[in-house]
Amino acid sequence: MALSLEDIRSLFEEHGGQAYSGEPVTQLEHALQSGALAEEEGASEELVAAAFLHDLGHLLNHQGETPTERGIDDLHQYYALPFLRPILPASVLEPIKLHVDAKRYLCATDEAYYGRLSADSVRSLQLQGGIFDADGAREFAERPHADDAVRLRRWDDLAKVAGKQTPNLDHYLQIVDRVMQRHA
Repeated sequence: MALSLEDIRSLFEEHGGQAYSGEPVTQLEHALQSGALAEEEGASEELVAAAFLHDLGHLLNHQGETPTERGIDDLHQYYALPFLRPILPASVLEPIKLHVDAKRYLCATDEAYYGRLSADSVRSLQLQGGIFDADGAREFAERPHADDAVRLRRWDDLAKVAGKQTPNLDHYLQIVDRVMQRHA
């Protein structure tokens, strides 16, 4: 079953106020900040939509706050894909799918990256398979959309600032709508 734009709005309105896994922002604030960071870097509307929607799986697959503390990997990077695949192109879906592996890749290829991860990101990294070895990192880098997934991952890591001002939910839903219309 495909999600409609109104379904996406409802998910954020109903569940966006939940804390974002031990961070000082809510799920909605994290989504808005991720989208804003993508826009600030001049990303395409498809990649802005991916940044905004990348954690939608958390809102669809309720595991409570900070499931990593209970040893749960909610597989959120995959959970929303069947609901979004009928309405959005691969240029949105693949960076969402790959943003967890992008963390594993960055830990393997950027010496300073691991040290900047939040406590929850460190816990989830272990549940998500840990740091890529050299072969895993090379295989990831060769995948289509890997570069966009790395960009999305960096925005994801920065989108945890309490009280940061961003455009509102309607702004990002309009971007998603335009991407949907082009994909239809």
